[in-house]
Amino acid sequence: MKANEHSTFKQPVYLIDASIYIFRAYFSLPDTILNQEGRPINAVYGFALFLAEFIRRTQCIYVLAAFDESLNSCFRNKLYPGYKANRAMPDEDLAFQLKNCQQLCRAMGILTHKSRRYEADDIIASTAKKVRSSGRPMVYVSRDKDLAQLIQQQDIFWNYQTGKKISLEDFAREKGFNTEFWPDYLALTGDVSDNIPGVPGIGEKTAGLLMQYFNGLETLYDNLNKVPELPLRGSNRVYQQLCTYEEQVFLMRELTRIHADMPLSFGLKELKRAALDKHKVARFCAGIKMAKGLERAVLNRL
Repeated sequence: MKANEHSTFKQPVYLIDASIYIFRAYFSLPDTILNQEGRPINAVYGFALFLAEFIRRTQCIYVLAAFDESLNSCFRNKLYPGYKANRAMPDEDLAFQLKNCQQLCRAMGILTHKSRRYEADDIIASTAKKVRSSGRPMVYVSRDKDLAQLIQQQDIFWNYQTGKKISLEDFAREKGFNTEFWPDYLALTGDVSDNIPGVPGIGEKTAGLLMQYFNGLETLYDNLNKVPELPLRGSNRVYQQLCTYEEQVFLMRELTRIHADMPLSFGLKELKRAALDKHKVARFCAGIKMAKGLERAVLNRL
């Protein structure tokens, strides 16, 4: 790297979609991983291994872990009561683990944030918007495809498990349209995991072509009479479905669009990770009665 290139480099801001990695550990590791009181801590243990490896690998300086605590209380539920209605509330054991995962982040020097009204995606988007004036690139650490809409120049969407990193240029090359139209695309296709209905009969390929031709729902509906002329299979049927579901598709976009204007009490200064203190991590492990073998496995990753 040339000297002038190094001098202009700015450390990125890592924005972690924490719940993704907690639930991954919860469902992939056996619930026979217990603390000394016999309580399951598989999610805490798996998340601890992830965080330790992440810190060691990235040497991150600016980082936030965003948590989801808005199931059934998010502003999106008021817009559409069926939003995420297919998801169950955490049971007592999982709630215990989720709470301790937040404490674990803080023990590792990572700022956390949660909200009863906004989702982790909104926290991440609002943080990125607030600190973007620092000129630092954002690294969105998640596998949630919704976050792709946040990618701007110099940003990266990083699926940590697969190692795949997507830039603004990568997204446009792969999808054929810009990231700003990703919520529009998702409103057309729907999202089963979030219980969001799309337009019946419009799948990923058709929705992608519509975004390539029209760049967003507003332009699409302003030029709806052109849809039957497109080289789409069943273009007349697509036109009829778009007419029938116009009101719904715009409502669904309010669900798929991430909001970046939630109030935040922190900025770039607070995002700076505290120096790693293994003694703090060890005290956390002792506090939840983690077995010594598990504690050593976590500390050895740091």
